[in-house]
Amino acid sequence: MDLTVIAATGPDAPATPRPTRRPNAATVLDAPGLRADEATLHSLEMGAAGLDLAAPPVVLPDFHHKRTMEMPSSIAVATRGTIRPTFTSSSVNCGMALIGLGTDRPDDRAVDEFYRAVRERYPYPTRGGRELTGSEVVAAATDGAAFAAERWGVDPDELERIEESGRVDLEQWGGATRLRREVPALTWQLARLRFGTVGPTNHFIELQQVEEVLDPAAAELLGIREGQVTLQYHAGGGVLTGEIGHLFQRRRDTARVMQAAMAVQKPLFHLATARSAGQLRERMRLYFARGCVPVELGSDEGQRLMLANAAAMNYGFAFRLATYAALRSIALRVFGGDPGQLVVDSPHNSIYEEHVDGRVAVVHRHNSCRAFPAERMPSGSVFATTGQAVLLPGTHRTSSYLAVAGERSADSLHSACHGAGTVIDQFEADGRSTLHVAGHATRRYRYGDTAPTQTPHLDDHGVDAALSVLTRHRIVRPVARMRPFAVLH
Repeated sequence: MDLTVIAATGPDAPATPRPTRRPNAATVLDAPGLRADEATLHSLEMGAAGLDLAAPPVVLPDFHHKRTMEMPSSIAVATRGTIRPTFTSSSVNCGMALIGLGTDRPDDRAVDEFYRAVRERYPYPTRGGRELTGSEVVAAATDGAAFAAERWGVDPDELERIEESGRVDLEQWGGATRLRREVPALTWQLARLRFGTVGPTNHFIELQQVEEVLDPAAAELLGIREGQVTLQYHAGGGVLTGEIGHLFQRRRDTARVMQAAMAVQKPLFHLATARSAGQLRERMRLYFARGCVPVELGSDEGQRLMLANAAAMNYGFAFRLATYAALRSIALRVFGGDPGQLVVDSPHNSIYEEHVDGRVAVVHRHNSCRAFPAERMPSGSVFATTGQAVLLPGTHRTSSYLAVAGERSADSLHSACHGAGTVIDQFEADGRSTLHVAGHATRRYRYGDTAPTQTPHLDDHGVDAALSVLTRHRIVRPVARMRPFAVLH
């Protein structure tokens, strides 16, 4: 594999590769002082060796390898004729969204009440209640965000701010009829649980204030202004996405609860529905053997996998729009002002069929979000003017950015990193980031009953470094910078 490293060396550095170091490998977007780790690059190189690549794999800033994942984070890999689920998360459509609120910055008492109400609506540990009926789960998997908009009273015009308008059409892979026929009833029943939950760890619900508008024209179109309060949240795609992810591959991150569910669901889904001995053997090879076997896109199994993947994406879109409706309602009730509006909802774990160099390819993104230019967005939508909106969060101790796709986003398979947390940690560890001179702090809430704490901010050197790589190569164009003042995680 040829390692083409794109080095950002100045404010006007062109997006052209510097000399290759190995034949046939990834396009690495990094910079002096922000180099991709060689051992992690090697793990990607070994995983991509011999693939039917449509283009070199892309390595983005914030590149790192989580122990429970087969492949590193912050990558995009496009293949021509096979589907490789391990090049994304085991649960597709984990994503982030941004709400522009119509209120002044609230005082601490109002913030306390807001997060109390959020924890009451979405407690953790969850109570195990069934949020949906079985037929509603099927509707979510079929109709995506449109189902959630009708169910929770969201204006359908807001769906244009969601990737794919919140729905992937199932018909090309057999449609809802095939989906209902093949997916076992237990899968639908378990997917009734915990719909809309956010939860702790790296998921969060963060109140911010727009501190700086960098592209006034784009900001106005997106509904963002200086001084505005915004609400950014990171949530998964829900129970169904995890079920489908584990049905089609043996994954490293399989928890005990999921192992128990798969012990029943996988045989029902794959073996009980096999129509011949040959199909039974093929499914045993693909889904029950050790390792992660590629699935041929043009095969019946490939079409079946793409159908299930699309259903999982749709369920995830509905899941996060339900969360949006609840958070916006709570914010309006507690803070007052005008109703908020969705600025963008952006998945960062996905598998899509897209055109790469004029031909269809399967694009896998792992902790990287799609960044389509304006000409690839639906005609008449805001994104058809601005380009697809992209979120680049920092942490609750730094600023975050709202951006839009840049003119050279094709150089990264139309992908941008979904955050800069690892870069920020590196900068703090080696002394390149220190406490912010202005003394900013975030009011930090947990899911227990403990009182909130104050966490001092770092400077923005880490998140700015990650953003600068993307902007210097014209992958994205920054629109606004938001500073957090409260977070639940």
